[in-house]
Amino acid sequence: MSLTRNAVLGFAATFGLAYPAFAQPAAAAAPTPVRGQLGESVAAVVNDEVISTYDLRQRMLLLMVTSGVQPTEQNLAEIQKEALRSLVDEHLEMQEIRHVEEKQKDLHLEPSSKELDEEIDGMAQQNNVKREQLVSTLQAAGVNPANLRDQLAAQMAWRRYMGGRFGSSIRIGDEQIAAAEARTQASAEKPQYLVSEIYLEAARVGGLQQAEDGAAQLIAQIKQGAPFPAVARQFSGLPTAANGGDAGWLVSGDVQPALEAVLEAMRPGQLSPPVPTEAGVYILLLRDKRAGAGATLVNLKQAAVRIPADAAPDVVAAAQTKLDTLKTSFTTCADLDKQAAKLDGVVAGDLGETDISELSPAFKTVVDTLKVGQIGGPVRTNAGLHLVALCSRRASGSKIPSHDDLENRLYGEQLSMVARRFLRDLRNSATIESR
Repeated sequence: MSLTRNAVLGFAATFGLAYPAFAQPAAAAAPTPVRGQLGESVAAVVNDEVISTYDLRQRMLLLMVTSGVQPTEQNLAEIQKEALRSLVDEHLEMQEIRHVEEKQKDLHLEPSSKELDEEIDGMAQQNNVKREQLVSTLQAAGVNPANLRDQLAAQMAWRRYMGGRFGSSIRIGDEQIAAAEARTQASAEKPQYLVSEIYLEAARVGGLQQAEDGAAQLIAQIKQGAPFPAVARQFSGLPTAANGGDAGWLVSGDVQPALEAVLEAMRPGQLSPPVPTEAGVYILLLRDKRAGAGATLVNLKQAAVRIPADAAPDVVAAAQTKLDTLKTSFTTCADLDKQAAKLDGVVAGDLGETDISELSPAFKTVVDTLKVGQIGGPVRTNAGLHLVALCSRRASGSKIPSHDDLENRLYGEQLSMVARRFLRDLRNSATIESR
């Protein structure tokens, strides 16, 4: 994740900087320029707060070192724009946070030094190095490590502020979770793609053409060795940037048509060309692909009354009356044993998980009509009369997320959307002047 010596020196020469050779130990490196030194000028002003040219150069170097992107004549201007955009956003975020903290003295939104160390440890681990090695890499490239801490502090404080300000107003209802579960179950039969993504928002980078040009430059850098997760973390405009662009498994039908058309033609391990959409441009990395699952697994419980195959009609009728009573009072699979125990001669039991195709025709006919959490029957067999409860349904080779997992995912998606809108409002109402 380090710049080559020639690339660093070339970049330094462009901006009148001098950096030590990489062969030198970190302790012998030339001192990093001091913020606010003579000769520095103003790069931008954000609501009367100055972003200096030193700040801008440091952020450009930080972007390149942490993403692995090498400076070229073609991409240097875009790197500078992205560095300035990120600095402006962070100033707006921290101004808002400080304003709120002045009103509410008990708020502690900014992370502690220990929390920042842990965050940097996580970054280092992703690159298979230790924190000390990561810091040495930054210093060798002329980056003051304090600039990385400032960037991470702003990101962490902003996440806390958004969660505190809007988190309590986001309500995820049972109907939303049920709908998400139904979509997940249905999607198990469709093709799925394990994807990492980078997204350049047209409105943020100056237009769709600029986004396409920027995406093409990033693709060239990734092909030359820049790690996709590191590039995504620094350049992507999606919440997945925090996870190195990891979008997880995407399901056919739930993906934008323009993206799915590209994914269908890709092989695992391939990197896409720039994929323009209405609002921006994507870069996709297809990590894996799988066809829709062919088998459906169901988890069943039963409540039964044992009667012989040649039982008299009145015996069968009495058994059915008991099961009808239980069926009426049924609430959940978890309560079936308790409810059955209240009725003489009714025994409940767990049938476990099985492929629906392997069920007896009578049981399969009932199960096919049920939704998860429902009970059906009675079913007549040589052993007696049975009620069948459908406790879960999933495709083979996949696992349906739990209720809590789905709720957390939906909550995160809504909070991310609200946070992006709020930051956009801050930009629109701010006084921002670039020099």
